[in-house]
Formats: sequence, structure tokens, C-alpha cells
Amino acid sequence: MDITFQNVVFLVVAIFISVFSILTVTTSKIMRSATYLLFVLFGTAAIYFLLGYTFLGAVQIMIYAGGIIILYVFSILLTNSEENINKGIKKGKLIPILITVLLGAGIIFFIIFTHNFIPMASTEAIQELSMKTIGFALVGGGKYQYILPFEILGVLLLACVIGGILIARKR
Repeated sequence: MDITFQNVVFLVVAIFISVFSILTVTTSKIMRSATYLLFVLFGTAAIYFLLGYTFLGAVQIMIYAGGIIILYVFSILLTNSEENINKGIKKGKLIPILITVLLGAGIIFFIIFTHNFIPMASTEAIQELSMKTIGFALVGGGKYQYILPFEILGVLLLACVIGGILIARKR
């Protein structure tokens, strides 16, 4: 197995994502957790760019790293209260957490060691769709087009923001 520059970059980005994923779930400060999640999402976009999916990488940065993190930060700032933050893990939950972690690691290792990862024959065979084609697919209202789910998701996110503001105002 020869080590290429792409493999090295992938390894660096994978370690970056792993470290910030662990920091996201282990930190006791919720704003730091949201910041670490932002770095994880940037790392995921880097993986997409590394694979040649430029549109998906751009969407990852704009929608998830931009929009969703802003929603999380606003939600945290609107509802953050020091008495609501639980510090530490209770002893009764430690065993189920360890079982879940070991089960998840077992599934991951099973998939890694039983799957034959076959490299693609050539990258020239894969053609990226044009922005115009993707735009028509997203905005169209016909079969296999996504304007209705997009609008429903927008209304759902608006309802979540309004609900968060109402909950924060009651205090």
C-alpha cells in the first residue's frame, strides 16, 4: 500500500474530526461544545472536498456549519440557565454508557474488518452534476423534486425558533 498525499490529508482530517467529536461530548461548557461541533462539521466538509464532492462540501459549510450552528447558539443563549446544566455522570448511568460505547465500537470494527473496501477504478468515470441541474431538482415541484420538503423544513425550523423564544420569555 503506497501512501499518497490524499491519504495523509484524509488521516489528518479524520484525526481532527475524532478529537473534536470527543471534545464535543465531553466538555462541560455548552458553548464550547457547540464550537467543537462547528469544527467537526468543517472537518466533514473537508472530507467531502477531498472526495471531490464540491457541491456537498459547500452545502455542508453553508447549511450545517453556518445555519444549524447559529440555531444551536441562539437556542443555547435563549434557554441557558446554570441550574439546568447537569454536571457529571451518575453512577447508575455509567454501566449503560460503557455497554453502548463497547457495542458501537464492536459494530464499527466488525464493519471495518468484514467489508472489502475496493478502490474506485477511476475518478474520470464519475461526473459531477452541474449547478443548474441540482438547482432545478431542488426547486422543482414535480416528482423527485424537493421544494415541498424544503418548505416544510423551513416552517419547522421557524416554529422551533418561535417556541424557543416563547419558552425563554416565560422566565
